[in-house]
Amino acid sequence: MKRIVTFGEIMLRLAPEGYYRFIQAEKYGATFGGGEANVAVSLANFGMDAAFVSKLPTHEIGQAAVNSLRRFGVDTDDIVRGGNRVGIYYLEKGASQRPSKVIYDRAGSSIAEASASDFDWDDIFEGTDWFHFTGITPALGDNVADICLEACKAAKKHGVTISCDLNYRGKLWSKEKAGKVMAGLMEYVDVCIANEQDADDVFGIRADNTDVTSGKIDDAGYVEVAKKLADRFGFKKVAITLRSSISANDNNWGALLYEGGKSYRSKNYAIHIVDRVGGGDSFGAGLIYASLSDYNPQATIEFAVAASCLKHSIEGDFNMVTVDEVKKLAGGDGSGRVQR
Repeated sequence: MKRIVTFGEIMLRLAPEGYYRFIQAEKYGATFGGGEANVAVSLANFGMDAAFVSKLPTHEIGQAAVNSLRRFGVDTDDIVRGGNRVGIYYLEKGASQRPSKVIYDRAGSSIAEASASDFDWDDIFEGTDWFHFTGITPALGDNVADICLEACKAAKKHGVTISCDLNYRGKLWSKEKAGKVMAGLMEYVDVCIANEQDADDVFGIRADNTDVTSGKIDDAGYVEVAKKLADRFGFKKVAITLRSSISANDNNWGALLYEGGKSYRSKNYAIHIVDRVGGGDSFGAGLIYASLSDYNPQATIEFAVAASCLKHSIEGDFNMVTVDEVKKLAGGDGSGRVQR
């Protein structure tokens, strides 16, 4: 069984019920989630040996975060315990033309205050096939960026494939800081994952004939973006998700994969969104699973997009679907008819 290690922050997610706004809410649902944790859960649900590495407090909320991962079979043995708090994010679901909103309360979290000495990467990567992190993690602070760099160096020494989802978050750092830090990390990355805006936000590589705000997406422009990324950093694969937003509830969803000098475009899905948080993470997990399962490039991008399409129908950060469900959708059965 292939082993995947992910590294990042898992947060407590607090969200008003349904489509209530923050200023209306009298109660909040509490769940857990975070980019790399979401990837680990997806991969565990696909039957892979998935481990999540982070730092969490020893108190009950920290333990609840650990338990949320163990529930799905994620290996939590290398989560370091210490520090004082679990990061929090508040989510207000958008509807129609009103966008969703996220408010972070994560400053001073255990992982944000971690040090390089907390993690023995040589031990962690023993027997590991793949390492995944996102651009959110180094954005937590210079110390965490340094830990990411040490992890990448150790992974490369152990012959581990490294993937990174650029995941630019303007509420965490500037584009200038992101570009500088991420460029240093990209030296070690084999597989780059991005959405339709990340390459522009982080590296200033923009797709022609595209206006994300209006929902206009030009495929040829993104093939060129993927090629420029691969040429600049030497990536073996570049995957870019392509979301055309009709409204907060309805999107057109697809992606492309650039590999070996060729591009592969998935089919498009018209999705009605239940919860879009974690959509990109479920795509990344699908890409990792298909790559480790030796799918051909076209099958790889179809599996990743189908996995992410299904995630948009599921409440919470985690994508709770099986390989068979993803394969059925990727194979063309998107009718949503009752299974009896």
